Amino acid sequence: MTDLKSILKQAPFVVVGGIATRMYMPERMTLDIDILIKTEDCELVYQDLQNANSKKIGDLSISGSQWQLADNTSLDVLVGEDEWVAEAIATPNYAPDGLPIIALPYLILMKLSASRTQDLADISRMLGLAKEQELIKIRQVVKKYLPSAIEDLESLIMLGKLEMNN
Repeated sequence: MTDLKSILKQAPFVVVGGIATRMYMPERMTLDIDILIKTEDCELVYQDLQNANSKKIGDLSISGSQWQLADNTSLDVLVGEDEWVAEAIATPNYAPDGLPIIALPYLILMKLSASRTQDLADISRMLGLAKEQELIKIRQVVKKYLPSAIEDLESLIMLGKLEMNN
């Protein structure tokens, strides 16, 4: 896999999306890498990408842009303005290769906000495998930043536990 840390040197980021879910549930197929950055770091990240011979493909329907890296990997750069984004970027988990992966509570929050079918399936699997201590943190983050989703979260926890026989 592409070594993003050797490309993105000027600003912090976390990996989100399908690659991030690998840390919290069995792997599923994904065709690109998704990262999350803060709005104020856009220019630095774009500069790093250009310096690494990456090509901007276009803008995403959500805030951000899609890039083709020099090795032909597709990279979606998601730009976050919500107040939780800085916390999520500052408190990643790390993959064995040292890549900063968004912590589970923020990944759940992000996927709940998007609420696409694939996101809801990912959420239930990840919640079904999460330990009780992790569920407490997830509930706290969702209650703080997306209180309208608390009921849905509890349903997804129950579904996930059933699905994962947990």
